[in-house]
Amino acid sequence: MIQQQLLTVCYLIGSITFILGLKMLSNPASARKGNLVAAAGMTIAIFGTIFLYKDVESGEHLHNYLWIFCGLSIGGIIGTLAAKKVQMTAMPEMVSLFNGMGGACAALISLVEFNHLSKELALNPNPDFIYFIQPKVLIIVVGLIIGSVSFAGSMIAWGKLNGKVKDFSFKGQNILNLMMLAFAIGTAAYLVTNPHHSILLYVILALSLLYGIFFVMPIGGADMPVVISLLNSFTGVAAACGGFLYDNKVMLTGGILVGAAGTLLTILMCKAMNRSLKNVLIGSFGGNATASGGGASIEGHHKEISLSDAAMVMSYATKVMIVPGYGLAVAQAQHACHELEKILTEKGVEVKYAIHPVAGRMPGHMNVLLAEADVSYDNLLEMEQANDEFPTTDVVLILGANDVVNPAAKTDPTSPIYGMPILDVELAKTVIVNKRSMKPGYAGIENELFFKPKTSMLFGDAKKVLQDLCSEIKNL
Repeated sequence: MIQQQLLTVCYLIGSITFILGLKMLSNPASARKGNLVAAAGMTIAIFGTIFLYKDVESGEHLHNYLWIFCGLSIGGIIGTLAAKKVQMTAMPEMVSLFNGMGGACAALISLVEFNHLSKELALNPNPDFIYFIQPKVLIIVVGLIIGSVSFAGSMIAWGKLNGKVKDFSFKGQNILNLMMLAFAIGTAAYLVTNPHHSILLYVILALSLLYGIFFVMPIGGADMPVVISLLNSFTGVAAACGGFLYDNKVMLTGGILVGAAGTLLTILMCKAMNRSLKNVLIGSFGGNATASGGGASIEGHHKEISLSDAAMVMSYATKVMIVPGYGLAVAQAQHACHELEKILTEKGVEVKYAIHPVAGRMPGHMNVLLAEADVSYDNLLEMEQANDEFPTTDVVLILGANDVVNPAAKTDPTSPIYGMPILDVELAKTVIVNKRSMKPGYAGIENELFFKPKTSMLFGDAKKVLQDLCSEIKNL
């Protein structure tokens, strides 16, 4: 009895730390501490379960400690090494991969628990017992479908983010997807009412995995932040189903928090792109289909600026706004960027960073990137704040960003990004764009900003360009 009460306290502590940790994640200054608080709560919940849990029916405690701690050790070592070694450019892939593992765990829980129910059903096949277990079977199939979709979709997202999987779509794919999903749900409904047909569970598993693959396959690169956020919410819901199955309060709380937070973030990301979730899921924006078409052709010539001229313009500016993009992450140039900021600040220049909600390959990618270089959180401006300051900005330095500064979102109704809120960089007096080449961004759309009279191109690797700029400014 005392052990059960202690376990309840452990779960209560875990649930509270999850809520506090999530709250602290809303502020960049407290985000790291929030992660540690939530991790501490999870640790308490895990060890509480291992040493204090007792099965209600059998009255037995967990006894397979060797397997449990082997699994914890292997997973802990792999996770720690992966997190320490991952480059900031590969962070979105790692998030997708780890999120997929969470979905796989939820699906495996459903398979194991249904196997237990099947054995009980074989010993007690009367209608009353079937009626009694139907709610549990419902939770099992819901967890299986959502977990499998999350796993398969996350694996495809991981492959697309690291370039191993290409966008793929065909005529009628959306209809096929809906048919697979409807068939999986219909089969699940039948299995809930007839749980002795255990083979149907594997039919549901196969359909869910296929749906997860075909669901993410046509979605293009520009929408990957939204997809990652959506799949993350799926994993949370699947984990919450596991909490229902085991009557585990901390698992239920954690799953609900992840599911709710992921859903809200997905909605906010869609709002930032001025698109509906339905449009994201079936529109294939940023994929091959739109990369080759849509948007007016751009005529004109771009102009280049030399390093010395760029250094001169920035040194004598009153306010400089830096717009980071995925190109900054690719070049691992965040530290060089922070060095440039410090040099300009020493010269009396006000330096701020303009962060678009969907810049990079996952939600908050640029914030994490700059935090790694110890950039002050006070210097990071959200899109609305930055847009208010662009008219009084002397120089905007764009580092690898493309689609989030493309004026076509406001001026070209035929463009796939038309209507998406962007950073109004063209309101500044001078715009300097650092890119490796004139190739389109991840969404495959030409950027008319590069041909504007105020805009000058500064070609080269972001890290080297920033280092050279620092040297030039120091010598002025």
